[in-house]
Amino acid sequence: MSANELPEPSGKVALVTGGSRGIGYGIAEALVARGDRVCITGRGEEALKEAVERLGADRVIAVPGKAHDEAHQAAAVAAAMEAFGRVDFLINNAGTNPVFGPIAELDLGVARKVFETNVVSALGFAQHTYRAWQKEHGGAIVNIASVAGIAASPFVGAYGMSKAAMINLTLQMAHEFAPAVRVNAIAPAVVRTKFAAALYEGREAEVVASYPMGRLGEPRDVGGAAAFLTSSQADWITGQTLVVDGGIFLNAGVG
Repeated sequence: MSANELPEPSGKVALVTGGSRGIGYGIAEALVARGDRVCITGRGEEALKEAVERLGADRVIAVPGKAHDEAHQAAAVAAAMEAFGRVDFLINNAGTNPVFGPIAELDLGVARKVFETNVVSALGFAQHTYRAWQKEHGGAIVNIASVAGIAASPFVGAYGMSKAAMINLTLQMAHEFAPAVRVNAIAPAVVRTKFAAALYEGREAEVVASYPMGRLGEPRDVGGAAAFLTSSQADWITGQTLVVDGGIFLNAGVG
């Protein structure tokens, strides 16, 4: 979509963490496409610059930094407020999964890093956004969880535990931030991104065969779900986890 094809501004503003590529970029793209202005964050300045150019510099700004850095969290919210005057929606998408192996051999330092990035940073961004705008003006938060947080996920145990915590964080925030702010989560299955490549590269046909919908997820699938959960159509939905899995959980029955 070119800048000339963008709809009129919606008047709403979103902050999308980890928004330079993959699921985060797909979410930012969906929100820009409906007219929102967006602030994206990420670690790589060049990747962020390229994302802004593709999305439209008249609608999107970027703030580089590490998600777990409290100063970065505050700076990102402040930048969005300065540029756009409000932050209606927060999409907590930034995450990490630096280890693949059995949980019995999991390095506890790595486990702490996973929780710091995937869970504690989401809480930090939510606190800053809530104080800066949402407490007084309302809005919505969407936490990107995973099906790994709903069922046992061999060899990505730390990631799965962190996403289970993210789902509970969603419940806590939904209860405490109501009625001003709605808080929901999205739990995707395997989405075709660089982040998830280790889960399907070299055996994609085998992995896809497990999905009743016959394909892996795409960033746009999660983008559409996030756009819905931050829309007026979802005004009476809070504290929920929307599973976006191509039907993979349908295979959990007997037989």
